[in-house]
This record gives sequence, structure tokens and C-alpha cells, in this order.
Amino acid sequence: MVKYKQDPTFSQPRFSGISTFMRLPHVQTLEDVDVAVVGVPFDTGQTFRTGARLGPQSIRNFSSLVRCSSNYHKINIFDYVSAVDYGDVPVVPGFIQDTYKNMVDVLAPMYEKGIVPIVMGGDHSVALGELRAAAKHYGPVSLLLFDSHTDTVDSYFGQKFTHGTPFRRAVDEGLIDPHKSMLVGMRGPLNNIDEYDEARDMGFDVITTDELLDMGVPALISKIKETLKEERVFLSFDVDFIDPAFAPGTGTPEVNGVYPREAFQILRQLSDLELIGLDVVEVLPAYDQGEITSALAANIMFEMMCLVALNKKAKQS
Repeated sequence: MVKYKQDPTFSQPRFSGISTFMRLPHVQTLEDVDVAVVGVPFDTGQTFRTGARLGPQSIRNFSSLVRCSSNYHKINIFDYVSAVDYGDVPVVPGFIQDTYKNMVDVLAPMYEKGIVPIVMGGDHSVALGELRAAAKHYGPVSLLLFDSHTDTVDSYFGQKFTHGTPFRRAVDEGLIDPHKSMLVGMRGPLNNIDEYDEARDMGFDVITTDELLDMGVPALISKIKETLKEERVFLSFDVDFIDPAFAPGTGTPEVNGVYPREAFQILRQLSDLELIGLDVVEVLPAYDQGEITSALAANIMFEMMCLVALNKKAKQS
């Protein structure tokens, strides 16, 4: 088996060379690959600030500093997974359905081969393209969403396909099972006071930031595992789940969010879920300071790769 992994030679300093995620090889192959990092630089679905199309580029640039071993988990990722930076989906700016088609064309073969895509958005509208691709192989999957918004609104400005509607459309299209899905981290003022209740009426388990902080991280982790055990899980992480003091570079920031510390505590305990696909979305470099949002996103993706590696390790035991 060919093992694609981070360049270990240090023949060049981290600030030089072509930017790929974690200095992984840029190889568009599906052979002998466990994890494929894929960019979707699309932001036409944003309803406030635009610019997340530059998110994948910014995350890749910072990720050269991300190393391959986790002190927390005591593993080197690449002892267990073969990973590549597959590059970007050929998006069509301004044309969301054409972009979705291209996403399915790129991602569906990965799901068919059991490869775990880790996607960098782009705005959150790209999640619908990911779920369409996943459902072609897996059928309806469970959603685990970390976000300050439910993204289950029916429409914005009369449009059905925006970054605020992907999971309503995913339910409509039978791509996810809302009764075995969780939306975590919702907060902030609402256009409609019934928004959370409407999501619950669709079947989603909605846990607001206030509820998360009241119950505590250990209780949340127990609830996630109880709800999603034995399910195929698509994990979607909007950086606005984090308080904007730590993630200012995003399109629709909401104050009074969790700290990165809590987010990492949660992510690190999810290795026994069957994660079939993951994403990190809504990084908007133009509003970032000192690349702290890109740094956060790159390290969240590292934690996601650790989860896949731990799952592979457990299966080898």
C-alpha cells in the first residue's frame, strides 16, 4: 500500500514551497487513500459578508505549521491513515446548482471507496453538495452540526439554496435522518422566535450554547454518543460555533460562544463515532486578524484527522 503522508524531510522551511494542507502531497488519486482533504472555495450562498471562497487557501497556508503527531491522543496520524490534499472542487461562482453537481462528481467516488473526505469551505451552503454525494453511497446519514445557527431556515430573500438553508434542503431531499441528528451551539438573536422549535419539529435534537454550558462538556459528549452510536455520521463544523473573540474571520459572527478549549474537548472524544465525512466552513480571511481563524480551522481539521486515525487504529486492534 502506498502511504501518502506529510512531508517529513524538512528539506524546505515551512514558509516555502507550494501550499497544501499540512504539506500533504497534492495527488488526485483514490487509490490507497484513507483521507482526502478537499477545498470548496464557494461563497455565493452567503447572506451577509462574502469572502469565504478564500477560506481553503488561507487554511492551507497556515496549516504548514500543523505537525503530524497528537500529544493528547499519543499517535502519529500517518501511522494509521494515508492522506492527500486532493485540491479544490471546480466551483462555478454565482451558480450554486452547477457547483453542487461538480461537488458530487468529485466527492461521490470518494464515498464509494470508503475514503473520508475532509472538506474546507467556502460558506455552509456547500454542505448540501457534500450530503448529496454521501447519500449516493450511504443513503440518509446522521448529522452532527457545530454551529451558532441551525441552517434549517426554509429560504432567504426567496432563495431556497443559501448558507442558512442546507440542512432544511437535506431533510427535504432525504439525505439525512433528522431524528438521529444533533445541532449544537445555537445562539444569538433570531429572525423567527420559533426557529429552534421548528428545527426540533423536523426531528433534530437542538442544543443551544446556553444549554451546552449548563450541562457541561462531559454530559454533552455522553448525549452525542448515545444519540449517534451505530450511526453513519457526517460532522459539520462552522467556525462561528466558536466565540468571535477567537474566530473573528467569519461571515455571520455571533457573540457569547464557546471557547476553543471546549470545542477541542468535545471533538477529541468523538473517535468512536463512525464518521463518514467532515467539513470546516465559513472561514473568511478578510475579517481575520493575525490568521487566528485560519489557525483554528487548520487545527480543527487536524483533530478531525486524528479521529479518523483513531478509528482506523481501533479496527486494527
